[in-house]
Amino acid sequence: MQRIVSGIVWLFLAVLVVVWTPLMAIAYVLTVPRDPGRYFVGRMFRVAAIIAVALIPRWRFRTSGVRITDPRRPYVVVSNHESYADIFLISHLPWEMKWLSKDAIFRVPFMGWMMRMAGDVEVVRNDPSSRARSLEGMRDRLRKKVSVMIFPEGTRSPTDELLPFRDGAFRLAIEEQVPVLPLVVAGTRDAMAKHSFVFNRARAEVRVLEPIETTGLTVEDASALRTRVQKIIATARADLRRELAADAS
Repeated sequence: MQRIVSGIVWLFLAVLVVVWTPLMAIAYVLTVPRDPGRYFVGRMFRVAAIIAVALIPRWRFRTSGVRITDPRRPYVVVSNHESYADIFLISHLPWEMKWLSKDAIFRVPFMGWMMRMAGDVEVVRNDPSSRARSLEGMRDRLRKKVSVMIFPEGTRSPTDELLPFRDGAFRLAIEEQVPVLPLVVAGTRDAMAKHSFVFNRARAEVRVLEPIETTGLTVEDASALRTRVQKIIATARADLRRELAADAS
């Protein structure tokens, strides 16, 4: 029965994607000449994720934490990564971010087209030239006053333990002298397990933590900044998981 329900939900999501793509194309044509950062059309793409969650009866998502008062102040946003559902959850935050995503997703019909219109950044794993291009893409978004979203673990953790964070996001923040904005997600691992497309019952939350300024830091400080942020996220994740468990009991 769970597989049948998931199949029906995926059908509804497919219809949403097919309908949303031409709407985004119209928005792209009308707004991008005056909005080179693609803020509006990108936000429209995230709204599709919010609608998608509303179609999934077994998911209950919420946001909490620090309120971002200036959505056009650029941040390098970093988060732990538990499942595909993280993307749906983080999209509920009320400001636009351009996501660093692997090339395979960009090749998915409709979804990849919308990601390109939204201005998300493609990267090919284990390809140095692609990493260089993606870095320039993220610099471009930041300079157009739009935040970028990176999972510093690089992939979803297969266990409850955080994977080691990579330096790239933190070097980028230091080089562009923009703050790092840590997020912590919890509960999404139950929503959609790795290597599974079945929608499971889940209560999940994304919490916005205090921004960390990079003013005056140099690239030599990137590793220390990475370690600091990973510890902050790990501690906040443990607290958030306890709160979600208490709410469920």
